[in-house]
Amino acid sequence: MDIKRYFAPTTREALRRLKEELGGEAIVLSNRSVEGGVEITAVLASEIPDEPAAPFAAAPRIDRDEDFTVSLSGGARRTTPAAEQKAVREWQPAAKPAPAPVQPQARKTKSQSAQDGATASGAGENNLMRELAGIKGLIEQQLAGFAWSGMGHEAPAKTLLLTDLLDAGFSAQLARRLVGGLPAGATREEGHAWLKGVLNRNLHTAGSDDGIIDAGGVFALVGPTGVGKTTTTAKLAARCVVRHGADSVALLTTDGYRIGAHEQLRIYGRILGVQVHAVRDAADLRRTLADLSGKHMVLIDTIGMSQRDRLVAEQAAMLDGAGDVRRLLLVNATSRGDTLDDVVHAYGREAGGSALAGAILTKVDEAVSLAPAIDALIRNRLELYYVANGQRVPEDLHLPNRAYLLHRALKSLPENSPHRLVGDEAGLLLASGSARAERPLGALHG
Repeated sequence: MDIKRYFAPTTREALRRLKEELGGEAIVLSNRSVEGGVEITAVLASEIPDEPAAPFAAAPRIDRDEDFTVSLSGGARRTTPAAEQKAVREWQPAAKPAPAPVQPQARKTKSQSAQDGATASGAGENNLMRELAGIKGLIEQQLAGFAWSGMGHEAPAKTLLLTDLLDAGFSAQLARRLVGGLPAGATREEGHAWLKGVLNRNLHTAGSDDGIIDAGGVFALVGPTGVGKTTTTAKLAARCVVRHGADSVALLTTDGYRIGAHEQLRIYGRILGVQVHAVRDAADLRRTLADLSGKHMVLIDTIGMSQRDRLVAEQAAMLDGAGDVRRLLLVNATSRGDTLDDVVHAYGREAGGSALAGAILTKVDEAVSLAPAIDALIRNRLELYYVANGQRVPEDLHLPNRAYLLHRALKSLPENSPHRLVGDEAGLLLASGSARAERPLGALHG
């Protein structure tokens, strides 16, 4: 009689191999856990001798994959697992050679076995947690769909306004807060006017040049690569030259990486009649600022780098260590909201040192919607000093006009836009946003 043994990581895999080799007439003799998985022993029913066949007369056949519960005996006779294993040992013929012993060098130590078991247990727990998280997400989506449908019947204006805000590009967090305070019974048109008023009161902007040009001081323009730091530095310098004269302004650059970066700023300086200095490190920056202490305004054009570059924190430390240097963050109007959040927190809180003094919104002429940028400014409570909408120096730098900015931010998408939300999609988007951990949002001025 030929007894087969099958080793596999799981019972399912072992039974599949058994069925592939022996077919549906196989009878399982034992099923036990071993190092690295499970071991199943089986035999063809036709090979079982007549005398010892009684204990296994009712043993199940492997005729389907759905049921992987293994039993050694059935029918009217019931035996304990210990008795069943004993019966298997007694029934196996003595003439059958025992399996070749495992070589000592192939045996695992107790610590290795325990480690393998812990690893397998941890992997199983991780898989279970992922499955539970998936089920939780499906349930939340279903509930969100029900809640959205109910809200559409009870408060249709709120539903429409939420969709409008999400279509425009506002974050789900701010959209919920805004619509949550909507007066009862307001129509869609009344709601739009109310939302514009709330956004207007919460968007902090400079009304004149008093805060920077007239007040003077040392300002460092910071932000990611390509946001327009060098051009904006020249624009600010030009505004200051017009008011206070060329001798009152000095330009510095810390950008020694980009080819031609220093030369570009030097060209602007020659046009404006303004001194331009290149600094290499923190000590050089301190010395240069000390030499320029008599200037009304000093503008520092910094290195452009990814917000996730470790040099962001080093740059902030260099600026803070140089004295009273105020950092102005350049915000790209064409960026997504989550990217803008990443930039604000990288160049602000996460960079360490002093807080950002304010922001300048650039590339306004290239952005389809200003909602993501306005949203980021409001939630992070950044004062907006200037708006840049082109490359011309100094013409394309303006004081912010809130009415214009909010009109651009709340502008509806075209009917045929592929970015419009349809049906319950807004509800699903809100549910997805609420399921994630959100940064706290302070109170809005209603």
